[in-house]
Amino acid sequence: MADYVEEGLSLKARLDGSFEDAIRGVREAFAGEGFGVLTEIDVQDTLKQKIGADFHRYVILGTCNPGIAHRALSAVPEVGLLLPCNVCVYEDGNQVVVSALNPEKALQATGADELRPMAGEASERIRRAMSAL
Repeated sequence: MADYVEEGLSLKARLDGSFEDAIRGVREAFAGEGFGVLTEIDVQDTLKQKIGADFHRYVILGTCNPGIAHRALSAVPEVGLLLPCNVCVYEDGNQVVVSALNPEKALQATGADELRPMAGEASERIRRAMSAL
């Protein structure tokens, strides 16, 4: 079980172990909370291909809980600008950092009070997934 901290817009955990294990763990923990991975962006590879830059291992997983997303999009279509809930996995020294968007914090930018129940539910599920890493 991982300890995580809440920092700004994110819930962040530092893990020992391999990068691959961290990615697998995120997929499993988030699936256990009803989130699927819609997108996977390999930032290291993209930066190398696009601008020739060397960068450490960094992957962005676009996670989504379809039920929560449907309710949120039905209430406020523009909330799609904040979807999916991104989870960043990157190397930092000998550890792997997992940083997940906190929907409750992201919601503050919208001012849409009708989204509070969905953001609260998504945040609680993400907190449980982060704890399960």
